[in-house]
Amino acid sequence: MKKEINHITSDALERAQQTLRNGDLIGLPTETVYGLAANALSDKAVAKIYTLKERPRFNPLIAHFPNAAEAQKYVHFNEWAKTLSETFWPGPLTLILKKKEDCGISLLATAGLDTLAVRVPAHPIAQLLLQGLEFPLVAPSANPSESLSPTTAQHVKRSFPDLLVVDGGSCTVGLESTIVDLTGNIPVILRPGLLTKNDIEKALLLTLGDKAESNVIKAPGQLKRHYAPSIPLRLNIKNLHEGEALLSFGPHTFTARKEINLSLTCNLEEAAGNLFAALAELDSSQYKGIAVMPIPNDGIGLAVNDRLNRASA
Repeated sequence: MKKEINHITSDALERAQQTLRNGDLIGLPTETVYGLAANALSDKAVAKIYTLKERPRFNPLIAHFPNAAEAQKYVHFNEWAKTLSETFWPGPLTLILKKKEDCGISLLATAGLDTLAVRVPAHPIAQLLLQGLEFPLVAPSANPSESLSPTTAQHVKRSFPDLLVVDGGSCTVGLESTIVDLTGNIPVILRPGLLTKNDIEKALLLTLGDKAESNVIKAPGQLKRHYAPSIPLRLNIKNLHEGEALLSFGPHTFTARKEINLSLTCNLEEAAGNLFAALAELDSSQYKGIAVMPIPNDGIGLAVNDRLNRASA
């Protein structure tokens, strides 16, 4: 039986929803990256995510909801959460909040913590799926742990050929969501994304705190090595080595055997959207490695460099 949905008919939507109700996994399109989705209330379903991805059990997951009202059934919203959700949801923003007692979210999904990461995705197919379900979904990126995040259904099928994948086209954002921890005395960005520090500070009318070193992982994307291709990645290059493919940014004078330019016009948002798809295309044993030109480390460039630094670790 073919396990890919290319058009969202009512029958296809019901098939995907029923797969989730049965405790199985699907590949879910979102505006950020494709997620490996499961019923967030089911220990067995959530365990399948960790097993399939070979993901460390101490690395918590993000719960996805159709709207903020549903999210508030599971976590304690403070004033910061209300402001940010009203400003940026649905969209590429995840909030870390204290979970409610007996909220029903699998302890596997929270890695046993008293906090929960919550998001309302903007992708229309993700919204349709969530609105028709009786439970929220956890949905980490649909790839083996530490490897490149998928931004097309084809990327997911390459990693998990037997998985039912809902094909929602290429992800429009192309990077995982910005994660903001709202459980302390001042909000802190734990993972940069399309929404920048400046965006969050403007919405909250305050200066964000600095991320502190901690042995407790409260959100995804904190491991030193993550988002990695199978061949070496060399950053901020000044020259090319023989046999390397080139991941370029803007105009340049390099001549490479294979090149993908993240943005000819030096547009950081365009570069972010192209990053994972470009790395996936260059990730081939026919090259000795991938050489990456410098990316400005401001605005969304912080998020791009965060992914590249973890990919090269």
